[in-house]
Amino acid sequence: MNGKQNMDPENRKRAEIEEHWRASERGETEAEHAIYAVDAVLDYPQSGERFRGRSTIAAQRGGHPADRHFTVLRILGRGNVWVSECVITYDRVPTFAVSVMEFADEHVVHETQYFADTFSPPAWRAALAEPMPDRSAHLGADAEPLHRLGKGEGLGVDEEVGGEPGIGHDAPGPAALHREVPRVVEREDD
Repeated sequence: MNGKQNMDPENRKRAEIEEHWRASERGETEAEHAIYAVDAVLDYPQSGERFRGRSTIAAQRGGHPADRHFTVLRILGRGNVWVSECVITYDRVPTFAVSVMEFADEHVVHETQYFADTFSPPAWRAALAEPMPDRSAHLGADAEPLHRLGKGEGLGVDEEVGGEPGIGHDAPGPAALHREVPRVVEREDD
């Protein structure tokens, strides 16, 4: 934690979460799971699975057969509860994910992850909806299926912060794609 010790608690937690996602992308199991308490719990509500203990959490992720990549769209939180909105690609197929991390004593003690596949919007809503700006850019150039997520500008990424490429904060303009480093993006709603 060296340089992180001088940060205020909110920025330190954000930096730890960012490092968790970077390590996830790099496949560095020990660094990815350093954020968890030894007795942490990970829940997947959609499948009804609970994984108990840091070593069990690491083992279930380490045994995943797919080629996985992580793009962090934003991280929000305060105090002991933090939420990451991500796109995880499994063998080039994008899945939106939300991770809710609950901290105690500087470690995650409980995480709940929700996963949602992309889908085509129904025709009956067409007159009511507008495309979300720049969402397809976060799915990767070769991701399948993109459905009708639309292409555009607005949600920027890839600003270099602190000499660390791929971690952007409020970077304006169109997104440059580079899928090997997770992106951290904060977006202000209009």
